[in-house]
Amino acid sequence: AEPVSPQGTQRFGMYLGGNWYRLSIDPARVPGSDDPVGRLDVSLLQNNLISPLLGIDNPRVDKRIDFVGGIRGLGELEKRVDSGEMAVAFSLYPTVLADLMAVADANEVMPPKSTWFEPKLADGLASHVLDEKGC
Repeated sequence: AEPVSPQGTQRFGMYLGGNWYRLSIDPARVPGSDDPVGRLDVSLLQNNLISPLLGIDNPRVDKRIDFVGGIRGLGELEKRVDSGEMAVAFSLYPTVLADLMAVADANEVMPPKSTWFEPKLADGLASHVLDEKGC
């Protein structure tokens, strides 16, 4: 089956047993706008599948869960499952800037591994104003 790259929020790809599956969440399970962290795809997946079904309650410290950055792609997810290193993999729609801003405006913190943005910003930025002569 073709790899599943979600085309919008509240949709997920799941790779299990050599096959890709499309998952979506029941809109009734999505918190209201007063919970910007709970509305994030990463939170929806954690709270509705990973924690209750897989028993992984703290993704920050649990060794049974890992993160694959977007740049490594869906092929890396397949590789990790096919090798037996992991049992299942999930693909998520990228976090959108509006969601990040809503979390920040609420003085909340983004969940672990939910802030993979490309292109990466430089670690530092320096500028130097040159006069017309280039000095």
